[in-house]
Amino acid sequence: MQFTFSAEVAGIRGDNNFNKPVVALESTIITHGMPYPQNLEVARAVEDVVRQAGAVPATIAILNGALHVGLDPTRLTDLAQSANVAKVSRADMAFVMAQGRTGATTVAATMIVANLVGIEVFATGGIGGVHRGAEMNFDISADLRELSLTPVIVVAAGPKAILDIPKTMEVLETYGVPVIAYGQDVMPAFWSSTSDVPAPLRSDSAAEIAAGLRARQALGVSGGQLIANPVPQIAEIPASEISPLIKQAIYEADQGGISAKDVTPFLLNRIFELTDGKSLTTNIALIKNNAKLAAQIAISCHNLPKT
Repeated sequence: MQFTFSAEVAGIRGDNNFNKPVVALESTIITHGMPYPQNLEVARAVEDVVRQAGAVPATIAILNGALHVGLDPTRLTDLAQSANVAKVSRADMAFVMAQGRTGATTVAATMIVANLVGIEVFATGGIGGVHRGAEMNFDISADLRELSLTPVIVVAAGPKAILDIPKTMEVLETYGVPVIAYGQDVMPAFWSSTSDVPAPLRSDSAAEIAAGLRARQALGVSGGQLIANPVPQIAEIPASEISPLIKQAIYEADQGGISAKDVTPFLLNRIFELTDGKSLTTNIALIKNNAKLAAQIAISCHNLPKT
């Protein structure tokens, strides 16, 4: 498999490994998360957070059929302005590449590519999961199964709050995925720093999380770890405020016949409208917060040799 590395990432790559800690970043936040030029500004800011914390950012994307690990400034700008970019996951990533198209990687696709090149830590906003009403429509994100298969640490602000968080946790438990809340005993809920869902595990240090990955590797247990990192309270939207708006947006999606991959973009956009843009401000704050923690974890992983 051929990869195109940015100059920054190529500069720290030795013989199939990296001589500095690296954090993978997804590209759907650029192409499907917000309009240009704000998407470019946020992408640059998140990469800078990783650098300032002592690691190297590697934004992953498919450009004209080629897998890119890290995007040089020109390519990042071009992607931010691109239209008709495919949103790729495990099921369709290879086909989009075979067609020579441009695709933005979701959580699952980013994990796959990160693992192929030896990146152990990935920062995102929130993971996909079990959608509300999944007992009827079976709408469950591929992110959950990927977490059980691919040995990458994923730092997120919990499952997206539009999801059924208890059911998402049940699926993760069934798949044997460690879900570790950072610094608290309950799960964060994306825009809200806390929820009423207990966290299965808790950690208060990046070093402990890195040690957990090494222990899983030593045991030969497949899969990664989900680190649920709460959004800073100063930037959160409390659950009591956001929950009624989520219910309204879900009702409107149902009434409009929105389904499959169109559900999440519709809900996030509608909630943006209902919160007068506050949801996006919170989203930006949480992804930066996740990038900082991911860099700290990547440094700890880099300092712990694989067994």
